[in-house]
Amino acid sequence: MPEAPAIDPANTVWLLVSTALVLLMTPGLALFYGGLNRSKGVLNMMMMSFSAIGLISVLWLFYGFSMAFGSDQGGIIGNIGDYLGTQTFLGEGDLWGATDENPSGIGVPLYVFMAFQMVFAVITVALISGAISDRTKFAGWLLFAGLWATIVYFPVAHWVWGGGWIGAKLHALDFAGGTAVHINAGAAALGLVLALGKRVGWPRETFKPHNVPFVALGAGLLWFGWFGFNAGSELTVDSIAGLAFINTQVATAAAVLGWIFVEWIRDGKPTLVGASSGAIAGLVAITPACGFIAPWASVLLGLVAGVVCALAIALKYKLGYDDSLDVVGVHFVGGWIGSLWLGFFASTNLNGAISDVVGASDGLFYGGGLTQLGRQALAGLAVTVFSGLVAFLLGKAIDKTIGFRATPEAEVDGIDVAEHAESGYDLSPSTGSSGGAFAMAGITPSGNAAPASEPSSEKVAG
Repeated sequence: MPEAPAIDPANTVWLLVSTALVLLMTPGLALFYGGLNRSKGVLNMMMMSFSAIGLISVLWLFYGFSMAFGSDQGGIIGNIGDYLGTQTFLGEGDLWGATDENPSGIGVPLYVFMAFQMVFAVITVALISGAISDRTKFAGWLLFAGLWATIVYFPVAHWVWGGGWIGAKLHALDFAGGTAVHINAGAAALGLVLALGKRVGWPRETFKPHNVPFVALGAGLLWFGWFGFNAGSELTVDSIAGLAFINTQVATAAAVLGWIFVEWIRDGKPTLVGASSGAIAGLVAITPACGFIAPWASVLLGLVAGVVCALAIALKYKLGYDDSLDVVGVHFVGGWIGSLWLGFFASTNLNGAISDVVGASDGLFYGGGLTQLGRQALAGLAVTVFSGLVAFLLGKAIDKTIGFRATPEAEVDGIDVAEHAESGYDLSPSTGSSGGAFAMAGITPSGNAAPASEPSSEKVAG
């Protein structure tokens, strides 16, 4: 007779910590993208990430989690009535993965698993925003984010992890989000930039990062949070979580070296932006593979991802699509590399869940032939076409209705002021007739308080 349901404290604490780590990644992404952006668009860029936290969290609670992880409906979608946000799940048996034979499941409360998957949904949507910086209306972005999450991300998460056709029928592997997150977001980014067109002046004008320390800080926060993203995806505290953790570190480290090596050969100098971008490329590539391959194969994967992604960012100039912050070159290409890598290096000796749970096969170099490689390619192709096409159509439809593309004047003058009445930096002079730093602090040089003035209509952050 099965034992009574019981919470596993270690698994629950680990998943709570992992959830917080993954949530931190979205503010880290805001800093990373914000630093890569021009100064007059930094706040709009960061707002797109923060607004994704707000919007997608609410949608996930009310119906997104049900669509992704509800009982399977024909391999396409989860039963939307299973976990509606109008219900509560605090009963003794409300543990994730609980069955009649195993009433405790993995010993984690349902709400903890729901929150963990919620922050995955948040950052997947936020990733897309980097491709369309400096040229979109904020209202258009919010509408797109909500519709794309509903039509694309929630179903694709079900396909891959919720019992849908990619995981349960095709038997493609994706440990933490190479297909569901990075290929998905990268394809959407490509579809959206094709729908909205190029920025004013691109590629004739240079669009350089305005704050490289922001870029490095954002990359560091992403790297830190990614341990929750990858190792947390094991859901339990065991040796596979440790494997995912070490693989995440060494693959990312190797990708940093691969990217700066390309810069050194191609441009003569390695850069901090390049090292930061290389870290992200490595993190992306190891995401689908971290729990399924050996550490030595992770190092090789990181090197390949760093080199290939460093070269892939030039594709936008050859093909003519304006991907502002290289979401396609890093996330789409990196996601594909990591997903296909499983077709070569996945090993059931390392992780028996490959065959026992997913029904997948060893990779080519472990005697599995080309079967798993074909599965990985088909899964990636299906998500690429679906996500890219829906994003393109949504972008066109929103632009024709409420308007998605900002006016050329807003792009030139600064989208922060046009969309948010804010600027990231106070660029007013601090010397001369303004009274200098004393006046900016509200003090006259003689020590008397300066007279109060009317507040500016433009808010200044900082």
